[in-house]
Amino acid sequence: MGEKTVPILPCRTIQPVLDFYGALGFEVTFQQKSPNPYAVVARGGIQLHFFGMKGYEPAESYSTCYIETDDVDGLHETFRAGLKAAYGRVPIRGLPRLGALKDTSHGVRQFLMTDPGGNCLRIGQRTSQDPHHRPAPKETFLRALHHAALLADSRDDPEGAAKIIDRVLRMEDERPTPVQLLRLLVLRADVAGRLGDEETAASARAKAAAVRLTAGERESVRDDLERLEELRG
Repeated sequence: MGEKTVPILPCRTIQPVLDFYGALGFEVTFQQKSPNPYAVVARGGIQLHFFGMKGYEPAESYSTCYIETDDVDGLHETFRAGLKAAYGRVPIRGLPRLGALKDTSHGVRQFLMTDPGGNCLRIGQRTSQDPHHRPAPKETFLRALHHAALLADSRDDPEGAAKIIDRVLRMEDERPTPVQLLRLLVLRADVAGRLGDEETAASARAKAAAVRLTAGERESVRDDLERLEELRG
């Protein structure tokens, strides 16, 4: 069958959106300025349409779409390099921004990216045929990571994620393993930055960088270490 679905996403003005996707390797395949601002960008099998909307507020946008790929790691690295070249750094907060690459609890390895129009693209590669969320782990710190990550990414609630992490890190009767501590601190630094709390973000980054890991442990948290480097700017 020849059907396909193409998202049509809003933005305040077209050109900043086109510049952003151009940095990611997209080609502008169509653009009109009147009677209504409209444009199309494409890269490989991805096609996105955009329309200009007066009075639109990107920071309050709920527009989103999902992009499936068979090489999420490669696409994340390509986008990361393109944005760093265009902006001088990888934008990780505000608009636009590139999220961390991570394995989810519903069998997908993915990252989130938000363009200047406030449109969130979830880009993922399936790692399991079961689309349901796995039960939260019973172990204290893994459970905290599970719920904090869901709040930070799926619910866009960095404040809720911060509360969970702060609560478990204050515990005195249990302590996380080095790997768990590193992952908690990196996520805490990430959400603090999104909340504009640079003091807490800097503290969490410094503590994360000081965690001592074996070579095997470092390999197991490769995604988190790469995110830490991005957060350190």
